[in-house]
Amino acid sequence: MRNQAQLITYVDRLAGSFAGLRELLAGPLEGVFGGVHVLPFFDPIDGTDAGFDPIDHREVDPRLGTWDDVDLLGQQVPLMADLIVNHVSARSPQFRDFLTNGDDSPHARMFLTLGSVFPDGATEQDLLRLYRPRPGLPFTPVQLADRSRRIMWTTFTSNQVDVDVRAPETIRYLESILDRFADHGIRMVRLDAVGYAVKTPGTSSFMTADTFDFIDELSSRAHARDIEVLVEVHSYWRKQVEIAENVDRVYDFALPPLVLHGLYTGKATRLRRWCEVRPRNAVTVLDTHDGIGVIDVGPEASEVAHLGLLDAEEIDELVEGIHEHSHGTSRLATGEAASNVDLYQVNCTFFDALGADDRAYLIARMLQLWLPGVPQVYYVGLFAGHNDVELLHATGVGRDINRHHYTPDEIEQALRRPVVQQQLALLRLRNRHPAFDGAWELLAGDDHELAMRWTADSELAELHVDLAARTFEVTVTRDGERRTVAEPTDLRTLVPAG
Repeated sequence: MRNQAQLITYVDRLAGSFAGLRELLAGPLEGVFGGVHVLPFFDPIDGTDAGFDPIDHREVDPRLGTWDDVDLLGQQVPLMADLIVNHVSARSPQFRDFLTNGDDSPHARMFLTLGSVFPDGATEQDLLRLYRPRPGLPFTPVQLADRSRRIMWTTFTSNQVDVDVRAPETIRYLESILDRFADHGIRMVRLDAVGYAVKTPGTSSFMTADTFDFIDELSSRAHARDIEVLVEVHSYWRKQVEIAENVDRVYDFALPPLVLHGLYTGKATRLRRWCEVRPRNAVTVLDTHDGIGVIDVGPEASEVAHLGLLDAEEIDELVEGIHEHSHGTSRLATGEAASNVDLYQVNCTFFDALGADDRAYLIARMLQLWLPGVPQVYYVGLFAGHNDVELLHATGVGRDINRHHYTPDEIEQALRRPVVQQQLALLRLRNRHPAFDGAWELLAGDDHELAMRWTADSELAELHVDLAARTFEVTVTRDGERRTVAEPTDLRTLVPAG
């Protein structure tokens, strides 16, 4: 993974097709991104969960293009794709064969049932111990062709049937996907929902010792194909630090709520603490295709004595702050208000979570870009997008409020907005300035200030932010001299020639 800003996007919702995405990256977004995480582009992209329930994980949805188009994009920028490890679609050929042939199906061992995980039966406490991303139990009854019934394990939706990642059939299935990725230049995979992938009776079945072992094994299989691994887990912050010690990359999901907390309160204390302990091999984000995480800054679910990065009162104020700044639109899309599978996330664009304040948004992006790790920018965040309430009402899916379908005219208009132009300048600066390949340090400051510095030989890139005043100073070396700017309109003067 290049040490440059990465784009994370749906192909259809940003550019319509792989060909359209190539044109954007070679045109108005030239020099802005050093890699692209292409969100599920498998067949189909419009299932129950926006592509995270593909019928065929190894085929490109023909509405987007072909594997040849993926190859062409990969020749332009390094690509990341999702490896969906926890489940397959209930419409997949493997599960349909199981419904038809039951235990005689060659795929029967792939699928988890209540009985296969708890062969001796499950007690009430066994079921209550399970870690859940949504209310209720993770089961869906189905009827087979012979009219027998099974209780399938379905962590997310009834259309996403959990697989037994230890079964030889599942291992071959996952390896076949990795082979297809390797054949078409995918250089990194994100292990989607991997925290739920291993079910161990008597535990929470979330990020257990068995899960860590599985991540290890799957990472080895990816590495054997020259593919890096990014682990996607929303969990207690100490677990994230632990995971980071054993994998290529982890997400820094604690950063977005902590940046919001800092800009809401004007205090840097909580964010500074995280800067001191956070993993350096992180992929940093402000917003993603999912919501803004709360669990990532809270206490450990199974042991509240293990304190979070924010306390309960601060988390409540944060959530209400997002709803207030978005004028209540995020409340329409969050929790039980919409069809959400993750009740611990607030669905809102990051721009609207900051009250559509251009300066606050640019400061948030600066903090992300200056922290150690590889910054990843979501396509809606790239255009400082607003909540799409119309799409939310049309689909009833909470996350769709932050999954807008951009038209070419909307992109053209967005690119003319000053906040977007200034953000593009920041991203080009992060990609091109040599200081960001050097050493990082967190500088001393008052309770409302946060400052950090990158140095490499005689090169420097320094950021000072006053969260209370919402002001900043950026100092960088250019052409052998130091330049300092404190206004968004001047950011473009700092970008080295590319």
